[in-house]
Amino acid sequence: MTVVHFLNQFFAGIGGEEAADVPPSRIEGAVGPGRGLEGAGLPIDVTISCGDNYFGEHEAAALGVMLDWLTELAPDVLVCGPAFGSGRYGYVCGSLAREAGRRGIPVVSGMSPENPGVLAADGSAYIVPTAANVAGMRAALPVMAGLARRLAAGEPVGGPAEEGYLPRGVRKNVHAPQVAAERAVSALLAKLAGSVRTEVEPVGSPVPPPPALADLSTATIALVTEAGCVPQGNPDRLPTRHSNVWLRYPITGVGTLGADDYESVHAGFDTTAANHDPNRLVPLDAARILEAEGRFGRMHDFFYTTSGVDTPDATAAKFGQEIAAELVAAGVHGVILTGT
Repeated sequence: MTVVHFLNQFFAGIGGEEAADVPPSRIEGAVGPGRGLEGAGLPIDVTISCGDNYFGEHEAAALGVMLDWLTELAPDVLVCGPAFGSGRYGYVCGSLAREAGRRGIPVVSGMSPENPGVLAADGSAYIVPTAANVAGMRAALPVMAGLARRLAAGEPVGGPAEEGYLPRGVRKNVHAPQVAAERAVSALLAKLAGSVRTEVEPVGSPVPPPPALADLSTATIALVTEAGCVPQGNPDRLPTRHSNVWLRYPITGVGTLGADDYESVHAGFDTTAANHDPNRLVPLDAARILEAEGRFGRMHDFFYTTSGVDTPDATAAKFGQEIAAELVAAGVHGVILTGT
């Protein structure tokens, strides 16, 4: 196992602010917090360091030197920091972690969640949340060392809630004990009860929920999806990703979406099962049953569709506003919105 540790000039013992302009340097073995990592069972082979100010003024050159060292050393894991609440130090840790991670080197770091280094890392590092100051050193180092040991050994690492690192914005397919519909309902009920957090952390401005419909028996309901469901052959050329348009298709008198008539062109998921039964994307068959039972008043005469994958938030918000305006003008009271 080869372990490289990055520290700024202060924690490497080079000096304080008077040494913040020093260029990258190499030290054999562990220094400063590295000794704490060794005490937690993670041996340090080489420590690399850079002055906070030097990196800020010569970022490309400093990264080039340190990445060349990492290429030479071929570490099984790189540990950066911990940087706690220090913005300059955290930014260096995050930037080095990002570039090392993109080169296939596992990276563990530690810093406060508000540190700009978290964004700089761009999901390339397992970042252990720390206190804002060095008082959190004793709590952070064992967690960082444990993650680093397992990554270096090629062992699997669980999710953020299980392992204690900050979410990296990475989604993975896993086998679930329930089918998707049961899991979705269970997750929704648990979330409404306040006992579960969302599986994917939302980014952006939250949309406040509207009041519940007072009387579903007289309500007009529309179907809207971002699953890229279109007539076979995609006659209107809906983009498969990074969509710039939304479309509407008539469903008056249609009881179900047949596989010979509709397909998904969405580029962000495996569409095999959905194309076998397009009602998995736009649940027209189930909605017609509820409509016939009088569970709601009537279905709107069109369903609305776009492809959500890689579509910018601003564009998606524009789509929502445009579709909503049309639905309001048509007297629609509620929407069943399906996604991927």
